[in-house]
Order: sequence, then C-alpha cells, then structure tokens
Amino acid sequence: MLETQLIEKTISFVQETLKNAEGGHDWFHIERVYKNALLIAKEENVNEFIVSLGALLHDIADSKFHNGDETVGPKVAREFLESLQVSEAVIIHVEQIISNISFKGGNFNQKFTSPELDVIQDADRIDAIGAIGIARCFNYGGFKNRKLYDPAVPVNLNMTKAAYKKSTAPTINHFYEKLLLLKDKMNTSTGQKIAEQRHAYMEQFLEQFYAEWNGER
Repeated sequence: MLETQLIEKTISFVQETLKNAEGGHDWFHIERVYKNALLIAKEENVNEFIVSLGALLHDIADSKFHNGDETVGPKVAREFLESLQVSEAVIIHVEQIISNISFKGGNFNQKFTSPELDVIQDADRIDAIGAIGIARCFNYGGFKNRKLYDPAVPVNLNMTKAAYKKSTAPTINHFYEKLLLLKDKMNTSTGQKIAEQRHAYMEQFLEQFYAEWNGER
C-alpha cells in the first residue's frame, strides 16, 4: 500500500475513533497538530511519513481519558498499523513517539528522542498555547469541573509526574504549571518562532484576566 493511502486510512481511523472525544483532544486537535507538524517538517531533516503517522496517532488514546494508563495509546496504534501491514520499524518509532510526546509535568524526563518526535512534540505544544491553547485549557477545566481561578490555591512547579496527573487545581494554575513553560521547551527553530508569538498572547490574556478579576477594567 502506498504511503499516501496509509495516511488516508489513518486519518479515517482517527476521525472515527475520536468522534465523541472531549473538545480539546478531538479530531480537530489532531488535524491542527498534523498540519503544524508538516509545516515544521519542511524546515527539518525528517521522515515525513513517520511524522504524519505519529502526529495523527499521538492522541489516539490519551491517558487522561483512560485512568492514566499510558500503554493504551501505543497499543491501539500498533494494532491499527499492524492491520495495514506497516513495517515493524515504523510501528516501533510511532509507539515511542506516542509514549514520549506528552508534557507529563515539569519533572518528567522523556526516554526516547528522534527528529520526528521533536517535530511532532513542537506541533503538539504549539496547539497547547496561544488562543487555541487558552480555549482548550478552559474547555478541559470545564470538562473536569475545575474552578476558573482561586487566589488561595498556589501554583506548584515541583509536582511529580503522578501528582501532575492527579492535580485538581484551578484552570489558571495550569498556565503556570505547563502552558507558559512550553515556549522554552521547543525543539525546532520554526516551533520556537511560532511559540514566541503565542506565548505573548497568553501573557496579554492573563494580564486582562487579573484586571477583570480584581475589578480594575
């Protein structure tokens, strides 16, 4: 089967699998990451086929929606790719991308690196910041019934991976515990340029948010 046909089948599979997903982790999130990954890949020496498959399958079974089980995503991806008779080397690479792409808290050290993962990770992180990132953040906070903000709940930058996954802190805290940290974690120059503009937008949003919260505007 041609690579283009494999990508088309993967797109259809992801669309069907995520048709009822939470709004911040649905097909449209995947599509944005896929497009951003291809954009960044143009400036990098990478295998675009692996970038495409990795981007399309990176959130096929996000652990947040599977009781924290990080093995589900790689397993689903493997079973699907095996059904299309994709090579074992490609499958292993995609599995490693899925297992290592997520932020998982500021104290997590990923165990695998590749140029393809770098590209997809940047694309995924770009979708977590800026206007889209703000929308996704509050959408997920609402999905989990979290407070918008509580001045009495301090930001925690020293959470373990387990504590990060179990956090129930207000949504605004998530900006400091993840979103505002992503700009300096970009792997590629293209990702860095996009992130800088989106980061500035989030800073402006927070300034406005606090002013409105405190009745200053």
